[in-house]
Amino acid sequence: MLTVIEQAEVYAPAPLGVQDVLIANDKIVALGDISLPESVERTVIDGRNNMLIPGLIDGHVHITGGGGEGGYHTRTPELELSRAVSAGVTTVVGVLGTDGTSRTLPDLIAKAHALENEGISCYALVGNYHIPVNTVTGKIEDDLMLIDRLIGVGEIAISDHRSSQPTRNELAKLASSARIGGMLSGKSGIVTVHVGAGEGKLSPLTDLVEHTDLPITMFCPTHLNRSNELFLDALNFADLGGYIDFTTSTIPQTKEDQVLKASSAVRRALDFGVSSAQITMTSDGQGSLPIFNRDGSFAGLGVGRIGSLYEALVDCVLTEKIPLESALRTVTKTPAELLKLPQKGEIAAGKDADLVLVNKDWQIDSVFSRGKQMVRGGTAVVKGTFEE
Repeated sequence: MLTVIEQAEVYAPAPLGVQDVLIANDKIVALGDISLPESVERTVIDGRNNMLIPGLIDGHVHITGGGGEGGYHTRTPELELSRAVSAGVTTVVGVLGTDGTSRTLPDLIAKAHALENEGISCYALVGNYHIPVNTVTGKIEDDLMLIDRLIGVGEIAISDHRSSQPTRNELAKLASSARIGGMLSGKSGIVTVHVGAGEGKLSPLTDLVEHTDLPITMFCPTHLNRSNELFLDALNFADLGGYIDFTTSTIPQTKEDQVLKASSAVRRALDFGVSSAQITMTSDGQGSLPIFNRDGSFAGLGVGRIGSLYEALVDCVLTEKIPLESALRTVTKTPAELLKLPQKGEIAAGKDADLVLVNKDWQIDSVFSRGKQMVRGGTAVVKGTFEE
């Protein structure tokens, strides 16, 4: 089946001007002035006066739900397909959080397969906040080599009262296993690291990199906009060559905290000289956003929204005046490179047909995931199996 998106202003994420885009099955076949014989059956999408951008990649979503820090009743629900596609997200990486007991890795893998079956691309990470991590096979390397949906490890917690307080040696062994498993399987082997509000900030990672042969680029520390102090530490981490990730679903931990909007954090990082090839944004969708008092007692709860990723992208452009190419890179090409997903993150011949058509008011009109139209006229036309 052929689909032609006609005369859209293409950002690949680099600006390519007004182009037609030809989709065959699940791939982008060609860009330019597409002319097909009249006898060839095709679906035509009018892209005039609209922008066409790559489908967004959200590298940090609690697809099976998260939470529980305030008791059993505070466990958050699973991700529904329509929430992702309505927000232009076509690729998701599922993670576990604080709870690695009732939220299990087999459940995470099953949910990743379910979302794949329903129409988007979905991967997952081995483990949760705590070391040693719970695996399926008994070894991180084996999990990465033998289970197709698993591409890395995380989210491992540091500088947080909910972490297992890992030592440098424990972190090093975990990261080494992830790296070896990634190399042998041709996968990313990325280690996603939850950075809490503790005094240590990013020092456990910088100390690890300083005292081992592990490259800084194999780590993706996240939530780095939770405070101005942590943000400043993140700039140093980026200056050393590392990736930094800003969370688009944020609430203050305490009344005294000064959480930075992800878009503001991106703007300040770019102004500091950090390359957009080192910056990502993720939603922390369906994760709990617990508020704790200074003594560590639970004080309240919010839930992360996958839709906040697109909202932050728009805010980057309209409020922070970041060029669209640079803002787009943080949610498309850079995460595709970080996660080693070469078919994702760009509009180019041969890439997966993950595309989002956006009108001049920044409203999402149409979304295609692997060539299948998931959103039409701003409404999800494909929903999860049990969605009403």
